Amino acid sequence: MEQAESSLYGGTVKNPKELQDLQKDIVSIKKHITALEERELESMMRAENTENALQSAKTELELMQARLGNEHRKLIDEQSVLITEMERLTEEREAALGPIESTLLATYEYLRQQKRGVAVTEINDNSCSSCGATLNAALQQNARSAKQLMNCPSCGRILYSN
Repeated sequence: MEQAESSLYGGTVKNPKELQDLQKDIVSIKKHITALEERELESMMRAENTENALQSAKTELELMQARLGNEHRKLIDEQSVLITEMERLTEEREAALGPIESTLLATYEYLRQQKRGVAVTEINDNSCSSCGATLNAALQQNARSAKQLMNCPSCGRILYSN
């Protein structure tokens, strides 16, 4: 643009047609510069908005990390409590298993594996509480006896009655 202006106003070009072309070139260059300045301004505004969004995201990330850190500490504390409780319950279970016959224990363990962890079921309202099968009086009476194990004829779980 400076070169075109110096040619236009410097007096070196005397032809009116060439002077007019130089003037059009200057106008075109000014328009191009204005468009470039607008794009630069838009880019700067986008950069500023992006910078603000980045800062917000960093703040949110820090808050989230702090919250997750607190939750993690709580979960670790809860895990240690649960591990202690599990150890205590395991000791109680081992002590309770001592007087039980090995064949009865093997039957219980087999049923527990087959029945998704529920090997013993209670008799409620003359029926098995797990499967709902109606139980006759003799079967209910035998389930109350501690001498032998009675199994539900439908689901096979060990029956228990108060």
